[in-house]
Amino acid sequence: MVIRVLAGLVGLGMAAVALNWIVDPASAAAGLDMALVSERPGRSTQIGDFIAFFASVALMIAVGLFRRAAAWLKAAALVLGLAAAGRTVAWLAHGAAFAPKFIAIEVAMAVVLLLAAAATDRGSQKPQAPPK
Repeated sequence: MVIRVLAGLVGLGMAAVALNWIVDPASAAAGLDMALVSERPGRSTQIGDFIAFFASVALMIAVGLFRRAAAWLKAAALVLGLAAAGRTVAWLAHGAAFAPKFIAIEVAMAVVLLLAAAATDRGSQKPQAPPK
């Protein structure tokens, strides 16, 4: 039960960040240590993609928790894990600043979701009748 609550908190956090990108994108960008892009097409892409990222993860977690469907939790963990991997590639191959704080947060959230998925898988298995 505790791991499901933690997964729910991850989902609420993702939803809050998505909402912040909708209502105050400059603040949302600053929260991720970046500036809001000033060019119009770039700004549209930045805001739209970040809303999609955070809202999608939040929705996957919600569906996974409410339907007790581990696959949705695993999918959300995959997205977060790929974000951490992408940050690492950006640092290694493209001159981006190393972002250990954000990488650690994404990995920790992915681990919580994988643990919740494992607990969901265990909880959905029907107990077998003892042999006669």
